[in-house]
Amino acid sequence: MDRRTFVSTVGLGATTAIAGCLGGGSDRGERTLVVGTYGSFVDAPSTSPGAWVKDQFESQFDARLVWQTPDADVNYYIERQDAGVDIEADLYVGLNTDQLVRIDDALEEPLFASAGDISGVDDVKSELTFDPEERAVPYGTGYVSPVYDGTATDAPETFDGLLDEEHRGDLIAQNPAGSTTGRAFLLHTIHQYGEDGYLDFWQELQDNDVRILGSWADSYSAWQGGEAPMVISYSTDQVFADMEGANLEEHQVRFLDDQAYANPEGMAVFENAAEPELAREFMSLLLEPEVQGELAERNVMFPATNDATLPEGYAELAHEPPEPVTFSYEELRGSVDTWVDDWERQVAEQ
Repeated sequence: MDRRTFVSTVGLGATTAIAGCLGGGSDRGERTLVVGTYGSFVDAPSTSPGAWVKDQFESQFDARLVWQTPDADVNYYIERQDAGVDIEADLYVGLNTDQLVRIDDALEEPLFASAGDISGVDDVKSELTFDPEERAVPYGTGYVSPVYDGTATDAPETFDGLLDEEHRGDLIAQNPAGSTTGRAFLLHTIHQYGEDGYLDFWQELQDNDVRILGSWADSYSAWQGGEAPMVISYSTDQVFADMEGANLEEHQVRFLDDQAYANPEGMAVFENAAEPELAREFMSLLLEPEVQGELAERNVMFPATNDATLPEGYAELAHEPPEPVTFSYEELRGSVDTWVDDWERQVAEQ
């Protein structure tokens, strides 16, 4: 589950401090791998894989791992590259398709190198591969869909059903300009209604009193507080709820029109990495079957590989849509910013 803005991340100041003490490695002179990622991968209040991954890596390699979690996520590295400032990290974990599009639109020089020889990459599900230049390697995926309190409402089965009077004010969504889930849901509506129809759908959704909050964290917290019975979240929500001992009837998943938007996450080596081969060893580690299973459970997502070792009962809690939908890199290139800008313009006028 992407809880990127649900927690307090290390921040840019802390990132600079970490980078400043990397030069000599540890007292034993071992190599240091610096991995950039989003904050909740390392420091979520409930569950996150960062500490476990660090232990696994350092137990297998004569190296230490340092996490780097800037507040701006991958935008931090775009800004540094654009300014000609050195990037301290060796690789980034948590890259998705529209972020990769943003990187390639913003920068003249490459930010990431070719993935190269990564063990386990042949076991990655082909439908999750999203980088035509073979830089990013998927390590997991989530499906964005409505989650609802089954004790308070029976969620509609279609997108059009969200517009019914009986569901007035029932839905909390997120701003796609700054939220991964918000953008995925927006893209799903474009997939459903087309470029010429999605803004009409959103106008009707606004007329039906949808609440649009800034982040997944804000909206999920509001939903948990009973401010509305439906929220845009992830189809793995029951995995998280089960960990917390919550009533699963209050954590139901609805696949509108039997669909959900697939949002694979990948990892890529920075072009000027100090430890490129060690970074590729790390990527291979994340694709091992046992690690894939742990990643899925600890990050509340689906594994990327066909041979992942998942805990018993995981499939009963992690719901996979009958029809995953997504836009490819090629489809998003040159379009996604316009779609989001047009959406923002319409919402701002309300």
